Amino acid sequence: MTSKLYDIRKVPFQTADGLTLDVTNIRGAKPPTKSPVLLVHGAGVRGNIFNAPVETTVIDALLAEGFDVWLENWRASIDFRLHDWTLDQAAFFDHPEAVKTVLHETGAQTIKAIIHCQGSTSFTMSALAGLVPQVETIVSNAVSLHPIVPRWSRVKLRLAVPVLARLMRSMNPGWGDDTPAGLPRLLGWLTKAAHHECDNTACQLVSFTYGAGRPALWEHENLNDETHDTFIQAEFGHVPLSFFRHIRACEAAGHLISLETYGTLPEDYAAAPPKTDARWVFFAGEENKCFLPDSQQASFEWFDGHAPGKHALHWLPGYSHLDVFMGKNAATDVFPKMIAALG
Repeated sequence: MTSKLYDIRKVPFQTADGLTLDVTNIRGAKPPTKSPVLLVHGAGVRGNIFNAPVETTVIDALLAEGFDVWLENWRASIDFRLHDWTLDQAAFFDHPEAVKTVLHETGAQTIKAIIHCQGSTSFTMSALAGLVPQVETIVSNAVSLHPIVPRWSRVKLRLAVPVLARLMRSMNPGWGDDTPAGLPRLLGWLTKAAHHECDNTACQLVSFTYGAGRPALWEHENLNDETHDTFIQAEFGHVPLSFFRHIRACEAAGHLISLETYGTLPEDYAAAPPKTDARWVFFAGEENKCFLPDSQQASFEWFDGHAPGKHALHWLPGYSHLDVFMGKNAATDVFPKMIAALG
């Protein structure tokens, strides 16, 4: 968690299927003057991914603007033990309860959210199903309703994942050079043989696990040395292969669909108008090699078709996937746009 002189308070919450998850409130020297903002991380990381070792993080920027900052650790967080999960579970059990917890703790009637990657897809599912009506503004980075991936990622999802899922339970870029013996070590060797863009094994394994580029989730020039050399290995961990089965099905369908039946979750999230009044602002790094920027373009067009003129889309030249938050210059290139989107 951030080393700056902030007041940090972790609030656990229970999901209806028996998990203990948490939200973390971060406050500065001055009390907040604006609404709560919930930050939702992606797969195989944790809330601290928004706290890269840069001069100004997105947390810093939000606090400086007076927002009440909350980080959600949902079931994909590496702070919790490895277990299999799907986007359906996160959408139905995790995000609605996290929102309710923030509302209870703050006394607010509504909140705003910044959602990233699989935190964004699963939160989008919650919102479209009408499970988080208290969220009035949603800033989505990288992917939301339409997961569109590079060609090599499609090959991995459709051919490699089913095979790997029979042989191992999870991938973990945080292994770095200490990959366990057996298949994980073989994958580590193969990854290093194919990736010569840097000598950081964790960075290479991130690209193998999550995308198709060299690297896949950031542009190297956007990261400072500490972020690339230390932070990446510390902040990436286990991700179950069960998740990839779900995103493979969504990618094949062209948009989010359900694998499991929970309550009011729809089978097809693009088949009906959204059950949310939230304003959506989509961010897409033009160099993203995990989910192509066309993903956010397609989602913006879908939302705009249901409420013309209400939503917005920002393309980010020179940015990829996570450097939108971890980049050394994101405080000037990206965060002002996000803060303006929050209103």
